[in-house]
Order: sequence, then C-alpha cells, then structure tokens
Amino acid sequence: MKLQLILENGKRFIGDSFGHELKNNFELAEIVFNTAMTGYQEIISDPSYCDQFITLTYPLIGNYGICKDDFESLIPYSKGLIVHDICESPSNYRSENSLSNYLKKHKIPGISGIDTRELTRIIRDSRVLNAIIAPLDYPEHNLEIIFKSPMPQDQIERTSVNRPIHFPGNGKRIVMLDFGHKKNILKSLLNKDSDVIILPWNSSFEVIKEYAPQGVILSNGPGDPKSVSDQISGTIRKIQENYPLFCICMGHQLFALANGAQTEKMKFGHRGANHPVKDLLKDRVYMTSQNHGYHVIRDSVTNTELEVTQVNLNDGSVEGLKHKRYPAFSVQYHPEASPGPEDTHFLFDEFLNNIRN
Repeated sequence: MKLQLILENGKRFIGDSFGHELKNNFELAEIVFNTAMTGYQEIISDPSYCDQFITLTYPLIGNYGICKDDFESLIPYSKGLIVHDICESPSNYRSENSLSNYLKKHKIPGISGIDTRELTRIIRDSRVLNAIIAPLDYPEHNLEIIFKSPMPQDQIERTSVNRPIHFPGNGKRIVMLDFGHKKNILKSLLNKDSDVIILPWNSSFEVIKEYAPQGVILSNGPGDPKSVSDQISGTIRKIQENYPLFCICMGHQLFALANGAQTEKMKFGHRGANHPVKDLLKDRVYMTSQNHGYHVIRDSVTNTELEVTQVNLNDGSVEGLKHKRYPAFSVQYHPEASPGPEDTHFLFDEFLNNIRN
C-alpha cells in the first residue's frame, strides 16, 4: 500500500506503508529527524517523541529487530516512523519481533522508500514542520483544514505516571518527578542501589516531603516546558532550597524557568547520539545523546542565580546549568544515553555525592 507524507509547506513524498495500516484516516504530527545510526527501538519508545513523526537519517532500519529489554517506556507515544529502507526479516540473537509488527501492535504507521536525506535538508533549511501521513486517495480539500487545527499541549500529562511507584533499594532515597521519563534514567539510579520513588509531574512539595527523599530528579519529557512551568516552578524552587537536585532535558528547561531564565523553540532541535558538548568548568568535551526541541536562552541566564556550565559545540546553545547557592544542577542532554555514548554517566555519581556531602 502506498502512503503520502505531506509537509505543511506543500512538499510531498510518496512511500510504502509498513506497521499500522492507514486506510481511510490520517495522522497529523510535528516532523523531526534523528541522526543516530543505531537505537531505533529506544528512539521510538522514548516518551519525549510524543505526538511526533520520527525521521531516521540512517538508511537501513529494523535489521536487528525488537527486544523487550530495550524499551524506554512500556507504550510508545510517537505518531509515525519515516525511513528509507525497512528490514522485514531481522537477524539478531536477541530479536523477538520485527519492527513492523511492533508498530502494528501499537497502531503507529510507518512509511518507507522516502529520501530521508532530502527530507532532513528541508527541515533543517526551514524549521520543524507539521506533517500528515495519509493514503494517496485522501481528500485534498481536508488537508488545509487539518493543518490549521491546533496541536495538543498535554504531552507531559499523558506520558507521566499517574500514581507513585516505588523501586526499592538499599542506597539513597531519590524522588523522581516524572515528566515522561526514560527507563534508563531509572535503571542508572537502580544500578547504584538507589531507593527510587517516581511521582506524577504535578506532585506538590508537601507530597514530595512525605516520601523523605535525600535527593530529587526532574526527568526528561515531551513538549513545551512553558506549558507546565507556571504549575511547577514554585515546587522546583522549594525543592532546590531543601534537597540536592539533578535535572535532565525537560527537567533542565523547567529548572531554568523556575529560576528566572527563559526558553524558546529551536529551529529543528537536537536529536541524535553524536552531539559534542564542552564542560566549561572542567575544560573537557563529551559526546552526548540528545532529544529536545526547546532550549534555554543563554542571555536570559545572566541576571539569575544560575551559571552556565556546559555548551553545545555545534551551535553554542546551553547544555548545562548549576545554581550558585544550592546543590542543584542540570543538563540538556541524556547522561543515561541509550542509544548513545556514556561519556557523562558520571553525573549520576556527582548527584549522589551532593547528597552525601
């Protein structure tokens, strides 16, 4: 079955359907690209891709199948997958299913045979665009109306846990506020024998205190940080005054907003496993795994109690912050990686050291 990918700027691509079959309906989403060469399963199941079409720039996808141990969430929240070539017969001793069957199970359409290099160039040259995946015979007169319809803003609410979840350990008790966390953040903490409690994103400071944490983590998550910052900024300020705080990706942006800095949407975001970041305090460069469409405006940090600690070497954007008075710090990238390099996994140790000290 043939499908069409229609960008809001009018550009169209025709490809072959795989995964969930679209018959008389369509999918509308923001279209983004990821430059990682491996890790498609972790990418698709990362909640930060909620309501997005994922374009994978590496040409051959699906060749090592799907393994139950590699998911970043139990349910994928992405809206579609765009690839050049899909492998329907994976070859890997860990493989338990094909990528196409996994997408069918979760009703996510895929489209293959697309020139993903051209598509990526269009996104880079213009900006992140909304797009539609639809059958070839989908009525043309409906498209303009669909593109004008507003995109949802409740991604964090949909990807966060809705009740407390406890993962027992013998080490420090960590509360993680969940904005749509990746499983490997939890795994990184459990590997250090931490006692972890995951709470819904909008938990009050009083609720957090009831669990007697020794440290708090603000997780990654999808969407615009300003969509929830008014509700959570006061809680973040109370947390940093009372507990060591470590913030990742969305958590980093919310940490900045809570302390008076500003965020804005990027032209096409950072998504991949190969982004160089310079640590200004240690004069070192790390290779990092990234997935974000918003960033902290560097000039807005100047008159706050925050200090820029790390920057992206490709575009100079803010990649790390720390508070000048409290043991609170943040990074824009993913120290837990998966997929990607593990250069910055030591940040979990720094967080635990802040607790011990």
